Amino acid sequence: QVQLVESGGGLVQAGDSLRLSCEPSERALSSVVMAWFRQVPGKEREFVARILTNPATTDYADSVKGRCTISRDNTVYLQLDNLTSEDTAVYYCAARRTLTSSAEMKLAGSYDYWGQGTRVTVSS
Repeated sequence: QVQLVESGGGLVQAGDSLRLSCEPSERALSSVVMAWFRQVPGKEREFVARILTNPATTDYADSVKGRCTISRDNTVYLQLDNLTSEDTAVYYCAARRTLTSSAEMKLAGSYDYWGQGTRVTVSS
């Protein structure tokens, strides 16, 4: 069974930093693409960042570029700095078994596996 387990969410203040973690099950470790998405009520799931396996190239949404770092070892991390209220959302870890285009990797529908989400609330 493939599982992705997120952790690290919570209530933070505007301007704070947060690191989210995603622990893939053994079967998910071989996924070529690991990504983070986020979702607020009434809106579609939004791409945040992704990282490939080898090489570990990354890509970020414009909304987080410059204040966000995705990294991985056996766990996938999302470091978010200088948080604002617009970062409030449920954050989801996702995995994709195969490589595809950069554009496709920004689409939630192209991912094979999902975690249950971890909530981040930024208080101003």
